[in-house]
Amino acid sequence: MSYETDIDAAIQKLHDEGRYRTFIDIARERGNFPHATWTRPDGTERPVTVWCGNDYLGMGQHPVVLEAMHAALDAVGAGSGGTRNISGTTVYHKVLESELADLHGKEAALLFTSAYIANDATLSTLPKIFPGLIIYSDALNHASMIEGVRRNGGAKRVFRHNDVAHLRELLEADDPSVPKLIAFESVYSMDGDFGPIAEICDLADEFNALTYIDEVHAVGMYGPRGGGVTERDGLAGRIDIINGTLAKAYGVMGGYIAASEKMCDAVRSYAPGFIFTTSLTPSTAAGAAASVRHLKHDQALRDAHQTQARILKTRLKGLGLPLIDHGSHIVPVHVGNPVHCKMMSDMLLEDHGIYVQPINFPTVPRGTERLRFTPSPVHGPREMDALVNAMDTLWAQCALNRADLSA
Repeated sequence: MSYETDIDAAIQKLHDEGRYRTFIDIARERGNFPHATWTRPDGTERPVTVWCGNDYLGMGQHPVVLEAMHAALDAVGAGSGGTRNISGTTVYHKVLESELADLHGKEAALLFTSAYIANDATLSTLPKIFPGLIIYSDALNHASMIEGVRRNGGAKRVFRHNDVAHLRELLEADDPSVPKLIAFESVYSMDGDFGPIAEICDLADEFNALTYIDEVHAVGMYGPRGGGVTERDGLAGRIDIINGTLAKAYGVMGGYIAASEKMCDAVRSYAPGFIFTTSLTPSTAAGAAASVRHLKHDQALRDAHQTQARILKTRLKGLGLPLIDHGSHIVPVHVGNPVHCKMMSDMLLEDHGIYVQPINFPTVPRGTERLRFTPSPVHGPREMDALVNAMDTLWAQCALNRADLSA
């Protein structure tokens, strides 16, 4: 057996299908986001504008965040020194968890190194806490939720995306005495559509099920204090476990759950993904806490972000491009072919200095490949004009049939 032959075949398959992923080497410019410097494979550099980042509000460059991180670094050094259980819990971690619990109106919060780990570790651990638990999972849940549900060893049911009637059918078919949990998202990041939170909460009440929501693409950005769609709609109190990230709107790194004190204590005590990993660095926790604290009061930044998203969607629609628009801040343009999608991404980068990563299978289903734009408050008129003009030019250059793309 030749292991290298198998590796070559696996990589070649990705090339043949047009979905081999290429990493773009960029250096963001402090104080000048969304501008960055791209280092080409040949070592030459050129300026680019980042249109696909998840630092939705530019908080990764905000002075209040940088100052907090510098202060923590100067005070206690670089690393946390261990797991949360063994010397890795600091005042910075506790302050951040307090800020997050307050953000969602929950008794407690629990930090993880990423929202992926928070989802995976929590959902795979819950059957240890609730023996016989059945998890009902939306078909388009994030890979981290799918992995957590898959690994937990318990029963699972997958309901069609946002299909409350199908979820009801599944709930009705199971033993009423068995513990249940419904796992779903508030904003689905690839299409930008919203989950039917109130309707799912109603079903949870009716069938005595727990609720678990991923607010990763909503925290910091929706609600009067940035608590997400559940806060915006007055529904946070009906959700048992809220998952969020510190790496998108908050511009730093890390993930968390917010829930009752007992729920967080149980997950803390049983989840290997929490117990056996080194905790976030104190400077990271300090920067994240400063970002969360700031965005509880900066509605103007959230409003500016929504305005930019509306403007970009309006202008792209004006070009006749097949935009997917469900009313959120996510701006996906449907391409529908992995080779074309990669080609457009490459041309935007090389010819126009615009960086947007192609989104191909398995992130999205085959045939739904897309370019996913993430406007921010610091994408001004100059950046917007450059993007719209480039898309107009490239759509014609690539000779893509718009009728086929919209099908």
